[in-house]
Amino acid sequence: MKNYIVHDNWKVIEEGFHPEFNLISESVFSLGNGRMGQRANFEECYSGETLQGSYIAGVYYPDKTRVGWWKNGYPEYFAKVLNAANWIGINIRINEVELDLAKASIHSFRRELDMQHGLLSRKFEAVLTNNCRVRVESERFVSMANPEAGAIRYSLTALDFGGVIDIQPYIDADVKNKDSNYDEKFWEEVTTQNHPESAFIVAETKKTAFHVCTGMKYKVFLNGKPVEVNPEFATREKYVSHTFQITVKEGDILTIEKYGVNLSSQFHSKEKILDKAFDVLETVYDQGYDALRKEHTESWLNKWEGSDILIEGDVAAQQGIRFNIFQLNQTYTGDDAHLNIGPKGFTGEKYGGSTYWDTEAYCLPFYLSTAPQNVSRNLLIYRYNQLDKAIENGEKLGFTHGAALYPMVTINGEECHNEWEITFEEIHRNGAIAFGIYNYIRYTGDADYLAPYGFEVLLGISRFWNQRITFSEERQKYVMLGVTGPNEYENNVNNNWHTNKMAVWTLKYTLEVIDFLKKNHLQSYQSVAEKRAFDEKTETVRWKDIVERMHFPYDEKRKVFLQQDGFLDKEIVPVAELNPSNLPLNQHWSWDRILRSCYIKQADVLQSLFWFEEEYDTETHQRNFDFYEPITVHESSLSPCVHSILAASLGKHDKAYELYQRSARLDLDDYNNDTEDGCHITSMAGTWMSVVYGFGGLRVLNDKLHLNPFIPKQWKSFCFSVGYRGAHLKINVSTDKIKIENHSGVSAELMIKGKALKLEAGKELEVAMI
Repeated sequence: MKNYIVHDNWKVIEEGFHPEFNLISESVFSLGNGRMGQRANFEECYSGETLQGSYIAGVYYPDKTRVGWWKNGYPEYFAKVLNAANWIGINIRINEVELDLAKASIHSFRRELDMQHGLLSRKFEAVLTNNCRVRVESERFVSMANPEAGAIRYSLTALDFGGVIDIQPYIDADVKNKDSNYDEKFWEEVTTQNHPESAFIVAETKKTAFHVCTGMKYKVFLNGKPVEVNPEFATREKYVSHTFQITVKEGDILTIEKYGVNLSSQFHSKEKILDKAFDVLETVYDQGYDALRKEHTESWLNKWEGSDILIEGDVAAQQGIRFNIFQLNQTYTGDDAHLNIGPKGFTGEKYGGSTYWDTEAYCLPFYLSTAPQNVSRNLLIYRYNQLDKAIENGEKLGFTHGAALYPMVTINGEECHNEWEITFEEIHRNGAIAFGIYNYIRYTGDADYLAPYGFEVLLGISRFWNQRITFSEERQKYVMLGVTGPNEYENNVNNNWHTNKMAVWTLKYTLEVIDFLKKNHLQSYQSVAEKRAFDEKTETVRWKDIVERMHFPYDEKRKVFLQQDGFLDKEIVPVAELNPSNLPLNQHWSWDRILRSCYIKQADVLQSLFWFEEEYDTETHQRNFDFYEPITVHESSLSPCVHSILAASLGKHDKAYELYQRSARLDLDDYNNDTEDGCHITSMAGTWMSVVYGFGGLRVLNDKLHLNPFIPKQWKSFCFSVGYRGAHLKINVSTDKIKIENHSGVSAELMIKGKALKLEAGKELEVAMI
């Protein structure tokens, strides 16, 4: 655990330069706007340890799979979200010596991420090897108002020298991914152009043939007054730069404003992308830095209006939750159904930046509550658009008749994960996608989404479960063989309880959806049935039998659901009895030893109990939590949040807070020693759930929003906002009361501490804490 980030309510601050943590800082201070983003690399040259990273959403390369033993059904490639052109670069030379903080003597340094306004700034003083002392102040952002643009204001003050400063703004598309399987570069140049004060590169990805046009334009000021420059142009493969010199006197302030644009062929034709980039760049250049910045910060303030969580009495917790919300908001904006949420967002390259089951399981609830309804709907449409690919994925593994197996990892609908125990066996992801449809409709009331989108997806998934499940003559029950549940510390098990639960639940829910559509959208239902050759009478006979006769492992003595058949053959030793030097297990034990142990990576049985909480009584929840949580090592970033929510619902308030803390500052404090690879974006959504679902006790049941909050003893109060079916509610929880304000023109049906209430539009109410 690192502890160099200064605690602050709205800012993430590095006071003093820590080169040993620079890779971590580059991740933590990253910027994004849903379409593009970058790590917090320096604008000027830095020869120290760094991972240069600029990323364009949805642009990927199919890097050929690298495995030791090829198995039938393996995907041919792993999708890499590409390290794209570096547009932020501004090389600086002062009296012929390069400004490089790895070589200079640093006298002061402050890096600051203003989360409220989406601004990254630095301020430092350094003495170069020629004894020139310079102060640098920089600020940059990627625009939330114009998602194809960004801007930098970079100022140098000549503290004790005069002479010549060389400035070289550039674009460098000659980049490669750190995670390239074969050390290959993924971009080829299409064209470069230089103009007075501007330049462009159009680059094409190999194989996938995406085009991205990156452009730059700049203004120069000396002591606040515009300066005309005569740049010297330089061009080499995938690189353009302008170099000019400014003579300064001691005390002078030299400023460059650099504007950048990144346009993708996902949204523009290849033939016109350069012209369009020119137009966008001219627009932001004419708008100017201050106006562009104002537009951007207002967009961020609007986002915070609907998503902020205010904590009184715990600055570390306040900073942690806002950092999580900030990263979620800048990773996905929901304006396009072709995009989704990569587990590292725009902060790094690990996991390829592709889509996992994390989206439906962890991220969807955040966007349901904090963003317009179309944002979460687009997350579902993303999967609907990839249904045919999911059916192809099923066919590759031997499934037929429209059975859909959604990929564990994808960027275009094809499976691109090549670890067999995940690719072939971690099929509970299908259940998460089905649950996402149900959860969206339960929250929004938008049942019309089922016709035809939701039903078509549910049909493909149900057909998969029908074929994947086996009837055991010995048991006279249906069974599920050879799977891996959410607990990836056990592979190739039979009858994983969570997977069996998700299969049966999906079949049952799909049958309910069929009845609903036949009553309310008959024509749409018939259209899908014809399109997908669905014979309801024939196909659903076995579905119903599976629902009635599925085998679920259970221990009669302890009265707990067993994670899988034979789980109690393991030696059950609580994590608390392990020597701490063994933790984390994945860094100290062999894989064989982990697989034979009882230890659980993340919620498995408890994942189902979280999703289907209302189906089980409190005693059932208590017994299963008390059995499984003590043997859970929480070595997945997705683990603490689910356990925190369940602990809160059981009145285990100290445990709930302990697990929340582990989740909230996971990246800020580098708990797992892996933040340098990028932040854990999807687990951040789980952190939000820990507060709103855990401490806030939010649930949606029977078309009503339920709240049953408590306050951690470390806090004085907390406040969060949620949107629910058109109503915008602000919920403030203090030690003696719950205050709810309705900042909308729509009334809301609520259940507060078990009491039914109606909150009229524009009104507020208070309920005493019990």
